[in-house]
Amino acid sequence: MIIIHPIDDFLFELFPFAKGAVNASEVLKEEMSRYYTVGPYSPRVKVKGNFIEVSINTDLIASQQKVFQEVLNLSEQGKYEQSKNKLVPLIEKAPQVSEYHRILGQILSEQGDQEGAIDALIDALRWDPKNGWALLMMGNIFARSKNDFDTAFKYYEQAVKANPEDNITVNNIAGILMQQGKLPEAKEYFYKAMEIDRNYPNTHLGLGIIAEMEGDLDSAFYSIIESIKTNKTKDAVYQNSLRKAFEVARKIVEQGDGMDTVKAFLYRLEEEGGHEIELAPAPEILTAAKIEFAENYGRETHIIRYKPGYPAVEHLMMHEALHLQLVIEARKEDLNQLFVTSQQQKGVFAKDQADTLRKLRKMGLSEESLAGYTSSLFEGINLQVYNAPIDLFIEDIIYKEYSNLRAYQFLSLYGLLQEGIKAVTDKKILELSPKDIVSKSRIYNLVSAMQFKELYGVDLLKDYNAFPFEVKQAEDFYKEFEEYRKDRQPGEEYEVVQHWAEDMRLENYFELISEKEYREKRTDLEGILESIEQDPYGLESPLDPFQQREMEKFQASHGGEETNMAVVMFMVDALQFFKGMPKDKVKQIAFEIATMGIAGIHPDKQNYIVPSIKGKSFSGYHLMAYYYVSWALALPEMLKDLQLPFDNEYALAKQLSGKPNE
Repeated sequence: MIIIHPIDDFLFELFPFAKGAVNASEVLKEEMSRYYTVGPYSPRVKVKGNFIEVSINTDLIASQQKVFQEVLNLSEQGKYEQSKNKLVPLIEKAPQVSEYHRILGQILSEQGDQEGAIDALIDALRWDPKNGWALLMMGNIFARSKNDFDTAFKYYEQAVKANPEDNITVNNIAGILMQQGKLPEAKEYFYKAMEIDRNYPNTHLGLGIIAEMEGDLDSAFYSIIESIKTNKTKDAVYQNSLRKAFEVARKIVEQGDGMDTVKAFLYRLEEEGGHEIELAPAPEILTAAKIEFAENYGRETHIIRYKPGYPAVEHLMMHEALHLQLVIEARKEDLNQLFVTSQQQKGVFAKDQADTLRKLRKMGLSEESLAGYTSSLFEGINLQVYNAPIDLFIEDIIYKEYSNLRAYQFLSLYGLLQEGIKAVTDKKILELSPKDIVSKSRIYNLVSAMQFKELYGVDLLKDYNAFPFEVKQAEDFYKEFEEYRKDRQPGEEYEVVQHWAEDMRLENYFELISEKEYREKRTDLEGILESIEQDPYGLESPLDPFQQREMEKFQASHGGEETNMAVVMFMVDALQFFKGMPKDKVKQIAFEIATMGIAGIHPDKQNYIVPSIKGKSFSGYHLMAYYYVSWALALPEMLKDLQLPFDNEYALAKQLSGKPNE
């Protein structure tokens, strides 16, 4: 078949690379030759005056294409002798097909006949001097089999010239040089390959391996992660990159200066926040690490507790320290908020999980076990509600501003994600846990996994066995996070916490309140008690804003029943007094007050003395509050026998005595 094109402006529109070239005719011939090539069959392209003629041997293509494909299939299967037996007749009939000789050279090389391979490849190059694969193979044979790098480089250079835009050819050359220990030369070719295509994972992996061999672990980790991030399929290169990423990251952690970075940051935070920060190993804590804010514990020191055996624990220390930094930033604008839970909210949660608790009760779990299970579940989901959104901002900061901690972050986050996967896929956990709570926990976990994929290219999303609606919800959350992080202002992370909780219908299990209001406007408890002694019915002293809101919420939830605020606040005092006291000691005090109660306790009377409570006198209401609370703590099963009408007051007192979550 012959195709004739007039050489005019339209032809250069069809083949634009030749347009404007100095040697336009030659470029046009090359471009058209590439276009009209079918498999190994190249056309003949000739310029005749004002026309260009393309001759395609369609008969040859029709008669030999099927057999040639069989040759390729047999070669891929390692059946070299069978492949060669089919290939030789093709060469005899069409010796001008360069690719036939190239394939023969490859077969002979695989069979160990390097001299025969060289002869075949020379034939391939005689018919087509720009056969890039033939040039590459010649270079490989001289480099690998003959250790003749001078000759190998000649062929490599020609291969690059023949295919200047073929990054795979250049990358393969680099790989051969790397295997032979020619690291500077290999790097040069890897960089050339990257200039052609920055998204070829093999090139990044090669550079990472060289950097590791040269002892530059940070560069090695960076390049290997780039290999993972540019790899769209979990092929062998991906698996090798992932394995190598863990190897290099562990080396960095073993040899690295992560603790120096953490300590320098803590010193800065101490200067900025006005409190010392202590690092304390705590293998007993449930989470990998946590920060105890000084203000919540009535002390001058913040404490970061961590599990010492956790992978790359320095990352966890930095993570908790950044929690503090966000708080300090928000405090400067009076925008910091506290995440508060109460007994009342825990009760709402328990009611919502009634079906699960009923099932577990039928399985024989004791009431004590059920109470512990409910508390654990309540605290666990609230930890996710509060931490999952804020953690995204923190990890983003670590990745962008502390690049020397990326290896630590990679290992630590991977470990945390694996724990999250187990928590929402383990059959035993799924059997015993409320489906709704597991689903919401899975969504929070998915959001974290999405960030890990963005930062390090490792896709763990399928491991969560998530439903489509869960993935969709997580994607929506992550998009919202991306919008906020563009120009996040102090305290805005709390908006994300609230939004996500509302979208997941978890907002009834906690409250975000202004720290300024909670800490600065709330009257000191001793002052409250003193004012109540003078004004027990609260006729003269209004509640502070926090107390007022809690009171209104409580009364609204109890149908507007009247509540004695004097008793409530005395009960708050009692709960603080008995906190941490052994149960036997509480019981002793309970019996002492009960004995006093035989003679009657008058609300308006002053100066009651309880022998076991030294240095303190009580008004009537104050003593009745201690009476009720001591029995509620030590002898709850007998509480109703006291016939003290303070159930509502006790419920509100427990709510008011709740502390912000750590």
